[in-house]
Amino acid sequence: MTIMHAQRAEIVHYGKKLITARLTTGTGGNLSILDPLSGLAAISPSGIEYEDMQPEDVVVVDLDGRIVHGRCTPSSELSAHLALYRQREDIRAVLHTHSVYASTLACLHWELPAVHYLVGFAGVKVPLAPYATYGSPELAANICTAIGGSNAVLLANHGLIAVGGDLKSAYVIAEEIELVARIYYQARCAGDPVILPDEEMERVIEKFKNYGQKRSGPHG
Repeated sequence: MTIMHAQRAEIVHYGKKLITARLTTGTGGNLSILDPLSGLAAISPSGIEYEDMQPEDVVVVDLDGRIVHGRCTPSSELSAHLALYRQREDIRAVLHTHSVYASTLACLHWELPAVHYLVGFAGVKVPLAPYATYGSPELAANICTAIGGSNAVLLANHGLIAVGGDLKSAYVIAEEIELVARIYYQARCAGDPVILPDEEMERVIEKFKNYGQKRSGPHG
């Protein structure tokens, strides 16, 4: 069986969703999944259109960045993905987008505060990592310093990174933060938005832990 076949197929699936949801364009952005048992990560390849990408194009690497399986060159942001996995044990997936409103805030060097409670998908706010050249060790270090315990971070003059316990979670975070980034930008254009206090965001984040359907058994 091909190494990490299920994870590679999942990266292809969510790569296509990035395009259809307009969270990125062309070959922009990248996605990865960590298998903590093997210590290997699957990451999208560099420069291949998401619509053309196949699971065998997705590259498997170890946490030192050595290619274990795959015929393609891994994403140029590989170092940032691996740095996040090494820094936080709770991160099992990393998703990077160039979504329009999140990137607009990043180009303004604005953090995304709690203008809407949905910021809670990321934390009490979305911090901003200082600019560094894409794919560089400096950018990876800036991302790891800025993200702290958040599940998302804006990259100055660049875009957004979302992280999660799985790729679906990271995708949902990227989608929700793009919505809130749009709300915040539009609110700033119209006036002076009111920001929710950290105490309220802590309550929201706690409520999110029990959000959704809970299965009580095989037929729950």
